Amino acid sequence: MSAPHVLAKDFEAPGLWLFQWKPLFHIGPVAVAKPMVLSLLVMVIVVAFFWAAFAKPKIVPRGVQNLGEVAYIFVRDEMGRPFLGKDAEKWMRLLVPLFFFVWIGNLMSVIPFAQFPVNSRIAFPMVLAVLVYVTFWVVGVKNQGFFGLLKNATMPPDLPVALYFIVIPIEFVSTFFIRPFTHAVRLFANMFAGHILIALFATVGFHFLWEKVTPLGFGVGVLGVVLTIAMTAFELFIQAVQAYVFTLLAAFYISAGLHADH
Repeated sequence: MSAPHVLAKDFEAPGLWLFQWKPLFHIGPVAVAKPMVLSLLVMVIVVAFFWAAFAKPKIVPRGVQNLGEVAYIFVRDEMGRPFLGKDAEKWMRLLVPLFFFVWIGNLMSVIPFAQFPVNSRIAFPMVLAVLVYVTFWVVGVKNQGFFGLLKNATMPPDLPVALYFIVIPIEFVSTFFIRPFTHAVRLFANMFAGHILIALFATVGFHFLWEKVTPLGFGVGVLGVVLTIAMTAFELFIQAVQAYVFTLLAAFYISAGLHADH
C-alpha cells in the first residue's frame, strides 16, 4: 500500500490508501492484487455452492439443496417476479448469481484476513452494471425493435406535444446514460463509505487503547471500539440491502427491455 496520511503524530488516518493494493503476483503482463483475488474467490464460492445444491437434485431436498432452493426462491419472488412476472424464471440464471456475487463480495469486508469489500472498487460494480445495460439493449431491441425501444423509453404517452421537447432529452439521458452509471455508483459508494467508516473507528480504538494509552484517551478508545462494532453490524445490513437493490434494479431494467416502460 502507499503511505497513509497522518492526522496527528503517529496516528494513521484511513483514506484512499485503503483501496490501493500492490500486486501479489503477475500473470504475464497482468498484475493480480488482493481485490482481484477476492473477486475470484467470491465467484468460486457462488459456483461451488449452487453446484453442490443442484448438481444432483432430489425430489425431497435435503442439506445444501434445501439452502439452494431457499436462496433461489428468495431471489425469484423478492427481486425477479415484482418486475418480470411470469418471465422471472427465464432470468434466474442471471439474477441469482448476480445477487450472491454482489452480496458475498460485500461480505468480504467483515471476513477475517479478507477485510475488504470487493465492490468498493468501482471496476467491479461497473462491469456488472454494464452487463445489465447490455442485456437491456439486447432484450429491448429484440422485443421492441431499435426505434421502438427509443420511442417507448423516451416518449411517455398522453403528454401535451409541447412537453415532449423537454421530456424526451431528459428521458433519453436518464435511460441510456444515467441508469448504468447510478446502478454502479450506488453500490460502489455505499461499500466505499462503509469501509472507510469502519476503518476510522477501528483505528481510533486501536490507537488510543494500544499505542497511546492515557486516562483521557482510554474513553475515546472504548468509544472507537463500540462504534466499530455498531458500524460493522450496520454495514452487514447495508451490504445485504445493496445486493438486493442492485439485483432488483437489474430485474427492472431487463423488464424495461422486454416491455415498454410506459
